[in-house]
Amino acid sequence: MKAAVLNAFGSPLAIETLPDPVLGTGEVIVDVAAAGVTSYAANVFNGSRSYLLDTPVVPGPGGVGRVRATGPDSTRLKVGDWVFCDSTIRSRDDISNPDQILLGWTYRTEAARPLHTYYHDGAFAEQMRAPTENVARIGDIDPADAGRWTALGRLLVPFGGLIAGDLKAGETLVVNGATGGFGGAGVAVALAMGAGRVVAAGRNGRALEDLARRFGPRVRPVQMTGVEADDRRLIGEAAGGPIDMVLDFLPREASASQVRAAVLAVRLGGRVMLMGGLRGAEGDLGLNYNWLMHNETTVRGVWMYRKEAIPRMIQMVRGGLIDLTQYELTEFALDDANEAVTHAAANAGPFALTVLRP
Repeated sequence: MKAAVLNAFGSPLAIETLPDPVLGTGEVIVDVAAAGVTSYAANVFNGSRSYLLDTPVVPGPGGVGRVRATGPDSTRLKVGDWVFCDSTIRSRDDISNPDQILLGWTYRTEAARPLHTYYHDGAFAEQMRAPTENVARIGDIDPADAGRWTALGRLLVPFGGLIAGDLKAGETLVVNGATGGFGGAGVAVALAMGAGRVVAAGRNGRALEDLARRFGPRVRPVQMTGVEADDRRLIGEAAGGPIDMVLDFLPREASASQVRAAVLAVRLGGRVMLMGGLRGAEGDLGLNYNWLMHNETTVRGVWMYRKEAIPRMIQMVRGGLIDLTQYELTEFALDDANEAVTHAAANAGPFALTVLRP
C-alpha cells in the first residue's frame, strides 16, 4: 500500500510503498477514503510539540473509510461498511485505569508505549488497522462526502467535554477559546445539545463574528482583552444571567489569567471542563481554595471522549442536529501530503477542514 511516512522529526513526509497491514483477532482493516490533517500537524512533525511519537511512523489520527476485513470476533461490521476510525486506543488489560494512545499521533505515558508500538500507523495511508471497538459504522454515504465526515474527529472532542460536564438543555455555556478548531466545534455541538446561550470567548474578532453569523442570537461573542477583570465582566454581560458551565479550549500559548476570567464567572455550583493545552507555569491556574469551596464549583480535566460518544455524535449528524456542510473542505491526494500539512497550518479556522484522500 502507499503511505505518507514520517521517518524523523524535522523531515518532510515521504511517500512510500509499505506492506499491507495484517489482520489479527479483535482488529479491523479499513480502506482509508479520507483522513483529516490538523492545523498543528507541522509542529508535531518538526518536533516542536514534543509529542511522544516513535519514528518511522505513518501519522494521522483517525479517518473515514470502508471495511476491508474483520476479525473472527466481529459480529456487526461487514466488508464494505462505511466507518469512522477513532484514534483513541485504550489498553484492554486494566479497564478502570487504561493506558491510552492516539493512533499514528502520540502516546501519553511510557507505560502506553507498547500499545503505541503495536498500533503504530495511522490514517495517512491507503489502509489502516485498528481495534474493532475503534471502528464505528456511519451508514451509507456518497464517497464524495467522505472528507466532510472526518469532521467527526473534531466534533467528538468537545462533545466528550460537554457530556462529562452534563450540559443540559437551556443552560448557559462559555466556550473559552471558541475561535479554534475544537472550540468552534464546541459551540456547534453545544447548540445541537440544546444550550440556551453560548458565550463564545476568544481573541480573533473576525472568527467570533463568523460564529455569531453562522449560529444566530444564541451565540454571544466576546473578544477577550487579556485583562482578567475586564474579560470576566464582558463574559458576564454577554451571558446576561447565571453561567452554568465553562468549556475551556485555550491553546498552550494562552495564559492562566485567560482561563480564570471564565472559570471565576460561573454561578454557585457551576462546572468547568478543562480540555485546552496550557503548559509550564501557565498550567498553574491559581484558583482559590476558599472560593472553590464556597462557590461549590466543579473543576474537571477531560481528555478526548468515551466510546459511547461516537454513535451518539453519528446520530446527531444523521438527525440534522449537526450540519457537516458548514465545513469548508480542501482535499489533497496522498502524494501531496506535505502540501496538505502546509495548507492546514495556514488555514486553521474553526470550520476549515484539510483532508487527505488516499
